[in-house]
Amino acid sequence: MSSAVAVCPANAAWEPTRPVEFIVPAGTGGGADQMARTLQGIVTKYNLMKQPLVVVNKSGGAGGEGFLDVKMAANNPHKIIITLSNLFTTPLATGIPFNWKDLTPVAMLALDEFVLWVNAEKPYKTAKDYLDAVKAAPSGSIKMGGTGSKQEDQIITVALEKAAGVKLTYIPYKGGGEVAVQLVGNHVDSTVNNPIEAVAQWRGGKLRPLCVFDAKPMDYADPVADDKAWKDIPTCKSQGLDIEYLMLRGVFMGPKAKPDQVAYYVDLFNKVRETPDWKEFMKSGSFNTTFMTGDDFAKWLATEEKRHETLMKDAGFLAPGN
Repeated sequence: MSSAVAVCPANAAWEPTRPVEFIVPAGTGGGADQMARTLQGIVTKYNLMKQPLVVVNKSGGAGGEGFLDVKMAANNPHKIIITLSNLFTTPLATGIPFNWKDLTPVAMLALDEFVLWVNAEKPYKTAKDYLDAVKAAPSGSIKMGGTGSKQEDQIITVALEKAAGVKLTYIPYKGGGEVAVQLVGNHVDSTVNNPIEAVAQWRGGKLRPLCVFDAKPMDYADPVADDKAWKDIPTCKSQGLDIEYLMLRGVFMGPKAKPDQVAYYVDLFNKVRETPDWKEFMKSGSFNTTFMTGDDFAKWLATEEKRHETLMKDAGFLAPGN
């Protein structure tokens, strides 16, 4: 008589034992939300986790609601958060008791570009055309739409105002999807949306990209619209706007996450990155595909925190005490 007994080795790698809550500290339809839901879909499609990955939007307080929720989730490996650069800007602008060091860095999934967009009905073909129109219009009469107040979009807007010597009126919205819709409807005159947040409207002939806020053109050569590819969009620097800004798309866990728990998610995201679905998503949204973990990621975060503090101080966006 024999019996088979399933034995779990003492050093078995950690994995989730219940559904994992995937917090998005931003509204639905924006870049972070789209990335989180794409990740969720890929994980489900390829059975990369035994437990469900559940996306939850917590956009209150410019994402502060989501950050504080995960900060309070010490020793809870079943809660992760996707971050934008509001990881830095929200605590600096609001003074909420949060810092990226309160969380456990897992991985930089990619960096997101920013593009200066206008309505395709407008005559502007270049960033210079747009800036000439802003300079010719009454001060503050040209509206720039963006996601949130004192966040990435408004930081870039202030940098643009300073670089070009112009004055814009900034109109905040809840998410990048809404921002694109407002530009299509001519409720604002321009935006600095991420590629993924406006690509559908570019394909549909409703919006026109003028320049990208990066040191080099984007890599992707396949035509998107108007017989143009992402790589055909000139840098804003080449158009006389000396502004460079890329946004983090990263994942963090709560405090006191154990190394084997972090390793599980790093391995999960590496598997996601190998799928054709993810590669197509990176291509369609024209992402900078830099991937970073461990000490390299922590050093990058420390540098970016200092840079954002300088940018926000220059813009007058720091909360008292920061």
